[in-house]
Amino acid sequence: MSYNYIKALHVIAVISWMAGMLYLPRLYVYHAGAKPGSELSETLKIMERRLLRFIINPAMIASYVFGIWMVTLNTQLLHEPFFHVKLAMLVGMQIVHAMLARYRRAFAQDRNIHSDKFYRVLNEVPTLLMIVIVIMAVAQPWA
Repeated sequence: MSYNYIKALHVIAVISWMAGMLYLPRLYVYHAGAKPGSELSETLKIMERRLLRFIINPAMIASYVFGIWMVTLNTQLLHEPFFHVKLAMLVGMQIVHAMLARYRRAFAQDRNIHSDKFYRVLNEVPTLLMIVIVIMAVAQPWA
């Protein structure tokens, strides 16, 4: 398979991952304001679980698979400073992903302790990480 096709599949997977990472905290904003046990709360639980399990997690896995595949085909990336910054931001994105999964479990058990404002702020973190990652991947400063 051509490197460019692998890169295209990586970009598609990343876009899917980011779409979910930007939408899930928004659902949490609404969920934090819903009364536990209400019809809205129960609907949001289903939406959150499906979004995480069927879109976000598979897209993240595909992002890693195609990303690692690209690095194995172009090991010079491992020596580039921009790539190290990109990887650091990726670690940050993985931490946010894990936090979102933990918060989903809390909502599923009606044990959320955070306000809608907390989730509004959290909703911005993947955006900031994504901006740095895209700049590193596209502009490749210091290359």
